Amino acid sequence: MADFNKILTPGDYENGIVNVVIEIPTGSNHKIEWNRDLAAFQLDRVEPAIFAKPTNYGFIPQTLDEDGDELDALIITDQPLITGIFLEAKIIGVMKFEDDGEIDDKVVVVPADDRHTGNAINTLADLPERLIQQIEHHFTHYKDLKKPGSTIVKGWGDAEEAKEIIRESIVRWNEK
Repeated sequence: MADFNKILTPGDYENGIVNVVIEIPTGSNHKIEWNRDLAAFQLDRVEPAIFAKPTNYGFIPQTLDEDGDELDALIITDQPLITGIFLEAKIIGVMKFEDDGEIDDKVVVVPADDRHTGNAINTLADLPERLIQQIEHHFTHYKDLKKPGSTIVKGWGDAEEAKEIIRESIVRWNEK
């Protein structure tokens, strides 16, 4: 397997496009994480089935969030995407998130070329309100059995706010 942090850039984020690597497919309760040191995917843990991911989950290469991991992304598609693929994705917003006191924001993206929807999703407002509620509920409660109250959805930001978070994460990556 290739080291995504060596072969991929973050993408053309200033123009709203990023590269995203899939770690966890929609509907999975497997917490699969990119192990940067080994350049491999690793099953970190198996969550209870009630905490299956409401969206695909992945990361933007060559970024570091404030928690020390690559910047997370929520990838909205109708079908689950498999672990280990990457895609060019359009930035539509960001979920402001705190995990155990650490900032752990999630950039929200859709495929850059989505002929199924006719590229109709361009902002968070284009997503069904129910999906936003499900994402919030998941991230507010997915650690409740282990450490209740340790995760907080702080709000949502638009694509411009997401681009600023990406820019800061690229700076952190380049300084490491």
